[in-house]
Amino acid sequence: MVAQSTSRPSEARSVLGHVNLMVDTFIANANVDDLRSIVRSLLATNNPGLSASFTHAARSRLHQTASKTSVNTYALFTLHSQTTSAAPTQHLHDVLVRARTLYGAGMGFASLKVLTSVIRASLELQWEDDSDLSNLFAFIDADIGQAIQSSKEEIEGGRVSDWGIAHEIVDDLRGVVKESKKAVQVWGGEFPFERTASSLEYWKI
Repeated sequence: MVAQSTSRPSEARSVLGHVNLMVDTFIANANVDDLRSIVRSLLATNNPGLSASFTHAARSRLHQTASKTSVNTYALFTLHSQTTSAAPTQHLHDVLVRARTLYGAGMGFASLKVLTSVIRASLELQWEDDSDLSNLFAFIDADIGQAIQSSKEEIEGGRVSDWGIAHEIVDDLRGVVKESKKAVQVWGGEFPFERTASSLEYWKI
C-alpha cells in the first residue's frame, strides 16, 4: 500500500517550508538509495549556496537528535572468552555511523568526542596483526583524520561556539591516544592510531 505524506498539511508546511505536499508524499515513499541519489545530484549542481543550506539543515537536525544518541563504551565490543580477544558489536557500527554523519556535516569536534569513546573502549583489548579488529581500527584511524579536518573547517567557518569544550575534546583525545599507545606496547602489539597521533602532534588550536 502506498504511503501518503506522514505529516498533516500544517505540519508539512512547517517542516518543508515551500516544498509542496506532492514532494512530501514522494519523500515519504521513496527508498533510501533513491533519496541519496537525488540529494547527490542536487548537490552536484554549480550552486554553492545549495550545499551550504544542506549542511546547515543537516547540522540542525543532528543537534536536535543529539540527546537521543549516546555511546555505551561497555557495549562496543564483545569478548570471545576470558581473554581480551573481542569482536565489534552492532552498537559500535551505529556509533561509527553517527561519527561519520557528524564530521560529514561539519561537526568535527562532536565527531571526535564520539571517536574518542571508541578508542577508550579498546584500551583493554588485544588483537592479531591483519585481523578483522586491526583492520577496523585502521578505518577508525582514518575516520579520526577526517574528523580532525572537519574540526579545522569548523574553526575556519567560525562555527565553534564554545572554545573551552573544543579544547577539552582535543585534550581528551590526545590523552586517550597516549594511553592506547602505552597499552599496546605492554602486550607487544602494533599501535593502530599512528596517523591520529601524528595529526594531533602538529595540530594546535
